[in-house]
Amino acid sequence: MRPPEFKLNNPPEDLISSVKFGPKSNQYMAASSWDGTLRFYDVAANQMRQKFLQDAPILDCAFMDIVHVVSGSLDHQLRLFDVNTQTESIVGAHEDAVRCVEHAEYVNGILTGSWDKNVKLWDMREKRCVGTFEQNNGKVYSMSVIDEKIVVATSDRKVLIWDLRKMDSYIMKRESSLKYQTRCIRLFPNKEGYVMSSIEGRVAVEYLDHDPEVQRRKFAFKCHRNRDNNIEQIYPVNALSFHNVYHTFATGGSDCIVNIWDGFNKKRLCQFHEYDTSISTLNFSSDGSALAIGCSYLDQLPETPATVPHPAIYIRYPTDQETKQK
Repeated sequence: MRPPEFKLNNPPEDLISSVKFGPKSNQYMAASSWDGTLRFYDVAANQMRQKFLQDAPILDCAFMDIVHVVSGSLDHQLRLFDVNTQTESIVGAHEDAVRCVEHAEYVNGILTGSWDKNVKLWDMREKRCVGTFEQNNGKVYSMSVIDEKIVVATSDRKVLIWDLRKMDSYIMKRESSLKYQTRCIRLFPNKEGYVMSSIEGRVAVEYLDHDPEVQRRKFAFKCHRNRDNNIEQIYPVNALSFHNVYHTFATGGSDCIVNIWDGFNKKRLCQFHEYDTSISTLNFSSDGSALAIGCSYLDQLPETPATVPHPAIYIRYPTDQETKQK
């Protein structure tokens, strides 16, 4: 009988920027970190199978297929790693740090979002950039892609919606409904809208259809906050991940808490226990059977604690009771 939750062996040694399960897999997972490593895990065996090291912090990673992982880093580079042959190559670069990396299955390419205010599309067979898309003068902070649809959240609190079939211009530009800096954005699995989170303990659920009836369903809510001696402590919501089957979603905050939400019925389904430190990244496996939880101290306290908690990755196998709409 597998435990409902366990800690992965050999976690990164600095901030965990991203955890991603392989396509159609809850067994293989990649993790990127500010320690310059990309790690490949066999989750079922609780083993790190591969570790690639580079000089610069890695800000994001994504699977292309089960043995090929790409990463974006602070040194502006997009790299491709082959887990089987243990080789790596530089695919190309931006003018600034590569903050987001996503596999665009629809065109069998890789999308990168950068602080240089551009999104690039890469043909991985030919290892070349086949399109550069300016993000309306905002640094790319978070990005999500499903099929032909892309949502990009930028540093100036804008959200740009793109269609991979017609990339000459974005199809929609919106102001964030959250007043403070965006931390994360994720498309609904059905592509009808997106969820975004901010540094001010708040999450917004937005719909793409302009129909007033549909727009009436959008809402925002406060979360990842607590009261201490009658003072409200407000924490950034750093991470979001959707359950692809039930369309519920997880949020992770600097309060060391993971919550699961039913966005359609506007309620919280459950709250996991408190973790060692801030939740920096989250990822459900494609079938929702496993949730990877990356914990890293994010320098959020006014004074650095005497002992800074070590980064950790937890694998949780959530129950239907925790993740299914009631």
